[in-house]
Amino acid sequence: MEEIAWRLLLAVIVGGILGAEREYRSKSAGFRTLALICLGACLFTILSRLIGAEHAPERIASNVVVGIGFVGAGVIFRADPQHSKVTGITTAAMIWVTAALGMGIGGGYKLISTIAGLLVLIVIIVFHMLEGWIDRVNQIRNYKIVCPFENDTLHRFEELFRVHHLSFKRSRQSKTGDNVIAGEWIVQGSEKNHRRCVHEILRDPTVQTFQF
Repeated sequence: MEEIAWRLLLAVIVGGILGAEREYRSKSAGFRTLALICLGACLFTILSRLIGAEHAPERIASNVVVGIGFVGAGVIFRADPQHSKVTGITTAAMIWVTAALGMGIGGGYKLISTIAGLLVLIVIIVFHMLEGWIDRVNQIRNYKIVCPFENDTLHRFEELFRVHHLSFKRSRQSKTGDNVIAGEWIVQGSEKNHRRCVHEILRDPTVQTFQF
């Protein structure tokens, strides 16, 4: 019983540490959620070995893998239906791996599970920093510009993109009856180049609407 108590305590600690990282970033699955998931997976694994004994020790624990998928799916949603942006995938992956750590602790593999938990923290923290650097040097934005119609209006803005070393693809253009044209582009480049280009477009007196 003492060994089981230590496993349960370790599961709460490991899940709590991972949950603290999610809580710090204000994600939907935070400190309490991941601690409970790790504890629950650990407890299911322990009970599975006790109830199943030598006949089928995996019969309860195996269903944790299936059941945790429903919890993970609950934190994934579309943040912007117009652009099909999906958020919560990293938190869902954290729920999945936290359950795996709980199962490992419940199965008696405490050292392996602890090391794996540290690797998860490294991936989340270090890779987040790397992700931020990549985002600074390579951003993809949607530009929409509305201005009075002229024959070379959209080409003028595309030339501006080239001057600021931004690659682009025109996704849509439309002209209304009141001599106004709207153009939309998918523009890619560094944050610094985006900022310079946006600043110049905002200073253009002919631009009526600019979304970026």
